[in-house]
Amino acid sequence: MQTVGTLCVILSLLFSAHADVVERFEDVPECMEYFYKEKVPEWGASIPGASRLCQRFSNSAEHLSVVFSSPSNGGGREGRWFVEPQLVNMSWQAEMKDGYWLGRDYPGVYQGERQALNEDYTHSGFDRGHLNPNGHHAVPSRNATFTLTNVVPQNPKLNQNAWRIHESQLTNLFRAQCSKAFVLVGAVPSADNWIVKNNVKRVNIPDYLWNAHCCVDNNGRPVLSGAATARNTENNWVEKLSLDELGEFLQQFSDQPVGELFYKNCRA
Repeated sequence: MQTVGTLCVILSLLFSAHADVVERFEDVPECMEYFYKEKVPEWGASIPGASRLCQRFSNSAEHLSVVFSSPSNGGGREGRWFVEPQLVNMSWQAEMKDGYWLGRDYPGVYQGERQALNEDYTHSGFDRGHLNPNGHHAVPSRNATFTLTNVVPQNPKLNQNAWRIHESQLTNLFRAQCSKAFVLVGAVPSADNWIVKNNVKRVNIPDYLWNAHCCVDNNGRPVLSGAATARNTENNWVEKLSLDELGEFLQQFSDQPVGELFYKNCRA
């Protein structure tokens, strides 16, 4: 089977809510606070068969994010990589889990039908590139970013250089100027470029990475916004954009209107 997992959107750097795999974010009030003005972007939300997750780790009060994850179509850094049990079986636990131990709990059950697995990346030549960066979070919340629904195959030079620097600059910007920061991140899938394992197309290697942010003050008023894109190659270059420019960029790859990524595109 082919695990797409790249036309995905991770939303928000805020914490304190959780949910399981959900049909609609709007039906789960705890999910909606992750969105600026509680507005779910229309673009991406209508992907047929997409999985929608509010992720959490260790059942703690600190949680990761809201996620659109495309389905299968055929203090330091956390040392483990987690999978989402409910993407294997909806009746299983909501908390993300180390794939090894999940396999011990449910022997003989294949975990990779609707998500990438750690072994897909082994010897692939690609990094497990975070979408929601672990560096944007404090311990222990950053551990929750080490789920395989939060990564895409990323060129190592880009991941370890220009994109890493860009993410670090955003962290400093948020700390200095934002009371709260809402962030959208995602990837533009390639037409036919895959990590292949055992002659099976497993994980799509995206052509581009992108992110967008909307910052608000203590009264919830927008104070700044911006966006960026990068080709997923050794070119190692990040292009800074406005939200309007990002919308135009993403429209090139969509047959549906992209529309507003944030409410009023983060304008007062």
